Amino acid sequence: MTPGVRLTPDGATFTVISRDATTVELCLFEGEQETRLAMTRADDLHHVSVPNAGPGLRYGYRASGPWTPQAGHLFDPSKLLVDPYAITLDRRFAFDPRLAERGVDTAALVPKGVITDPPAVAPQPSLFRPGGLIYEVNVRGFTLLHPDVPANLRGTIAALAHPAILAHFRKLGVNAVELMPIVAWIDERHLPPLGLRNAWGYNPVVPMALDPGLAPGGITELRETVTALHAQGIAIILDLVLNHTGESDMLGPTLSMRGLDSRYYARSPDGTLINDTGTGNTLDAAEPLVRRMMLGTLRHFVRHCGVDGFRFDLATVLARGPGFDPQAPIFAEIAADPLLADRLLIAEPWDIGPGGYRLGQFPSNWLEWNDRYRDDVRRFWRGDAGTAGILATRMMGSSDIFAGPQSRSVNYLASHDGFTLADLVRYRDRHNRANGEDNRDGQAENFSWNNGVEGPSSDPSVWLRREEDVRALLATLFASRGTIMLTAGDEFGRSQNGNNNAYAQDNPITWLDWERRDRSLENYVAGLPRLRAANPTCTGTQFLRDADWRSLGGIPMTPELWEAPDTDGFCVTLPEGFNLSVDQQQRQVNWLHVHD
Repeated sequence: MTPGVRLTPDGATFTVISRDATTVELCLFEGEQETRLAMTRADDLHHVSVPNAGPGLRYGYRASGPWTPQAGHLFDPSKLLVDPYAITLDRRFAFDPRLAERGVDTAALVPKGVITDPPAVAPQPSLFRPGGLIYEVNVRGFTLLHPDVPANLRGTIAALAHPAILAHFRKLGVNAVELMPIVAWIDERHLPPLGLRNAWGYNPVVPMALDPGLAPGGITELRETVTALHAQGIAIILDLVLNHTGESDMLGPTLSMRGLDSRYYARSPDGTLINDTGTGNTLDAAEPLVRRMMLGTLRHFVRHCGVDGFRFDLATVLARGPGFDPQAPIFAEIAADPLLADRLLIAEPWDIGPGGYRLGQFPSNWLEWNDRYRDDVRRFWRGDAGTAGILATRMMGSSDIFAGPQSRSVNYLASHDGFTLADLVRYRDRHNRANGEDNRDGQAENFSWNNGVEGPSSDPSVWLRREEDVRALLATLFASRGTIMLTAGDEFGRSQNGNNNAYAQDNPITWLDWERRDRSLENYVAGLPRLRAANPTCTGTQFLRDADWRSLGGIPMTPELWEAPDTDGFCVTLPEGFNLSVDQQQRQVNWLHVHD
């Protein structure tokens, strides 16, 4: 038996895992009427077959057992529990304090699973190859204000397949669209009293069920959108949160796994929850039960939607047991799976736990977000002395970080987390008071600058300098060797008014303003992929050993020159006739062919 719902010729079999529950009940819903069925136990599996059950039937679970929080057991049959393997929910999650109150029935508060029988898609190789351009998209904020997208599609996954959106992807030369989390999430409990909502989705409850607000058409909507992008030669990457769930700390809501089995969550020897994620709990990937669910999630989105790859939020958690292990079982299990072995895998290679920063330590077939690229490119264009040498290393793939013959870096200037590209040259400091945390949240050091004026400026000289800065940054990104990533809206100057942690701003702070976008900058960015494509040196991933490096004055570079505080740029001639110069003072990145 496998966890989840399996349709049979006679109906459906429901199976759920719980080691310590004394009893588990299946709860079926017709309207608000609930019918409870006792489940039969076989080892840790609880199961029941229901005749005539089929697609559309709504369900959940209730589990009874010990209430011993110190041991991690929080059984409370008053809590309706979402199936950890649910693939469809009847509505979005909404936080309510009663979800965390023992003895309070939550059937009216918790979404129900809905039996769904999606077809499998014909298998095809992943469309994305390292060296391409990844475009990071917040599904809701990306199209909610787009004037050419019909109102009924705005803010949904289906909107990504609209001709106006596809045309924008083609204009930018996008090779893959990376969707920020699209599975159903719940607001953190401190947000509703502040009148705020989670806008990013990094607080999921179960890993496979799409958020009904983003995908009102369910898994069919995602599958059809993937098909539409594939027809344009564009891959789809899903950003998955397999490091924690929205059940938070011990004061958080009981929604699913917490009420079923304590093994889902990592705990210290004294029984307290480990918090390597900063969210109150950490999924325990050392536990086979958890890895089984993780692998099932990946297989689900490949088998039924045809997605090309995955980006893993706080990916070090996948390899903790409790310390980080480069040989963790999850890596081998993914590599051995015929459905997953050729998918693109991208790690965010850090978490906040002990020894949690692991850039360059993931398997050789994984790419990794390279925050050192981000920071070192920013430092150079900010004007920090002595940064020319490290900029050259970053642009050539960061050979000081990644062992082996090729770079696995995902080079990026900005992402959903932190300043936007436009704000990077407008603000020295974060401006996060709208988040309700007295400007204490978000990253304190952004390696940013404001060109003499904090925030917006009508001074033409300030505006011009900022425009030059942004173009220099973007040109650096597109001239860099290996995979690059651009966050949606940075190509036309999106701003979050200096908010560098806008996760709780589901409002115009994070919604892209298509009407007021900087079309001149957008057209400039649209030309960069053509230059990049014309110079294969940029899109390659092998580390280069035969480049000719010179100063801006034409002198061969030496270690002393690279480290000199007054070295403000360089020229390099690369294989295949590609010549590149970077000039910090002139705010220029120049590309040209030495010969055809």
